[in-house]
Amino acid sequence: MTRTPLLSALPTFPWDLLADAQTTAAQHPEGMINLSVGTPVDEVAPGIQLALAEAAPDPGYPQTAGTAELRAALVASLERRYHVSGLSEKAVLPVIGTKEAIAWLPTTLGLGAGDTVVIPELAYPTYEVGALLAGCAVLRSDSLLKIGPARPSLIFINSPSNPTGKVLGVDHLRKVVEFARERDVIIASDECYLGLGWNEEKHPPVSILDPRVCDGDHRNLLAIHSFSKTSNLAGYRSGFLAGDEALIQELLGVRKHAGLMMPTPVQAATLAAAQDDDQERIQKLRYAGRRATLMAAFVDAGFRIDLSDAGLYLWATREEDCWATVDWLAQRGILVAPGAFYGPEGEKHVRIGLTGSDEDIAAAARRLRGDEQ
Repeated sequence: MTRTPLLSALPTFPWDLLADAQTTAAQHPEGMINLSVGTPVDEVAPGIQLALAEAAPDPGYPQTAGTAELRAALVASLERRYHVSGLSEKAVLPVIGTKEAIAWLPTTLGLGAGDTVVIPELAYPTYEVGALLAGCAVLRSDSLLKIGPARPSLIFINSPSNPTGKVLGVDHLRKVVEFARERDVIIASDECYLGLGWNEEKHPPVSILDPRVCDGDHRNLLAIHSFSKTSNLAGYRSGFLAGDEALIQELLGVRKHAGLMMPTPVQAATLAAAQDDDQERIQKLRYAGRRATLMAAFVDAGFRIDLSDAGLYLWATREEDCWATVDWLAQRGILVAPGAFYGPEGEKHVRIGLTGSDEDIAAAARRLRGDEQ
């Protein structure tokens, strides 16, 4: 039998396409400033590092469900930080980083050929990859009307959005929930940037599990949360799912069979992160300063910043093909992500990460002003 490699069903890994721009940026006399990815650059808070180290001697297998203490802390953190109430400890599930959870969600939900997964028109690439891994059809749509009378099996939404920073308000989210209720559709709400709102008065980020959105009814709702962005735990692979208890327990059973277990030391570190709000506040202040510096520099350099009300990125345009903008910035030693990575509607934008050190952010601003040292 001829084998068809699974990789052949997937698109080219987006960042592989940045190789030429990366080579150009790396030739800058002062070196490359990489703002193309959302990789944290600041150290993990000492209390989280300590929790990781103290759990390191434990030799046993971890629980897929997470310890009772961790589950309780995750439930408490959602209520304290994001006004989510009514969750039991059986309605949360730690995962080995949210990229893994998203990529395998259609598969672990039992979806496959004949199922349709809806993703945003501008979307984190892994939503599409997860659907393709499961053999599902993919529909890009931000409009419930565009979906039409068909019943998709799963809808991914993302607020605050990666890449645009757009925030979906309570009214919009209520319509999504209503749509899902009427058609018995699962909603997976990627909320990894929920703690990084920059325009709280006009556009406060809201969870799909907020009572104002779902009236306390979590059926068919899954919220996806990460500690990578707000607590710098990208290298730890620390995230969790929360929402419909029946779905969470179903996913737990599948993940047990697959051995998808968050390591014991990471569970301890995640517990510490969930309990420590101060380290999140401090990190948000760091990003706020970097955001202000970059926004001013890019606007002064002739860019327009669109949306960008939350999250770790600026969604910027010079009203030209995004690859031309990528090349223009690469010549100045600044690497950014082309908007085309995220869908056809991004072809005239670039995504600029706030995840540079203070020194790199200041250097990028100087290069944009043309007063390099």
